[in-house]
Amino acid sequence: MTENQQEKELKSTGYELFILLLSLVSVFNLILIWIDYFYSISPLTMGVLEIINAILTVFFLFDFTYRLLTASSKSNYFFRNWGWADLLACLPQLRIFRVFRIFRAARLLRIFGVQNMVNEIVNNRAGIALFITIFGIIVIAEIVGVFMLKVEASYPNANITTSGDAVWWTFVTMTTVGYGDRFPVSPWGRVLAVFVMLSGVALIGVLASFLSNFFLGAPKKKENEYEPTDPRAKLGELKSLLEQMQAAEVELVEKITELEQML
Repeated sequence: MTENQQEKELKSTGYELFILLLSLVSVFNLILIWIDYFYSISPLTMGVLEIINAILTVFFLFDFTYRLLTASSKSNYFFRNWGWADLLACLPQLRIFRVFRIFRAARLLRIFGVQNMVNEIVNNRAGIALFITIFGIIVIAEIVGVFMLKVEASYPNANITTSGDAVWWTFVTMTTVGYGDRFPVSPWGRVLAVFVMLSGVALIGVLASFLSNFFLGAPKKKENEYEPTDPRAKLGELKSLLEQMQAAEVELVEKITELEQML
């Protein structure tokens, strides 16, 4: 894979980490679904997992479309870089193919390099915060939905009794909307409600800060836009040279590996 192809395949560090984490959650849910076939987990719990998996499928379908449209070679992405597996993984019956997303994300991040990852996270905190917020909302919706049903479903006068009720209530509470159509009545349910409310305030606060920074923040100058005598311009030039050297080193290692396999 050439340097240009690597850059096209590798999206931002935050995005790759986000897809990696979503893939891990999806595979974990798939394992629980398999366990259910043998040990019969609560139908309410399985209902929550299926709802979250449906939400994850939307993200994975977007990821496939995004990678296909931005690939330097669409056929190369689809046939050689597991694009076909990404597409099949969007089907509920073939979610096992999401394992390939984990391996690819890990490979891309390894190619990018730990130091480059750290630099991007430091320099692009707002973007990273956005992905963390979305991931946090999904994970909290799943965990709280499962535990809320365990403490509420059999409680007298409870109105959160189905998987859809639990996930709906969690999302509504986290976004601080609070329709009031569903609410916990058990003591432990109210404890979970406090946790969801505090988490929602924190996550929505982060999201609001990102949007404010995105729409109102002054545009940052790129390092190649500074005057040639500006130290920041020289720093950008050195970073570019370092990235080229790292990419060349990775490509050289791959070619050596290919030759060793041929011998």
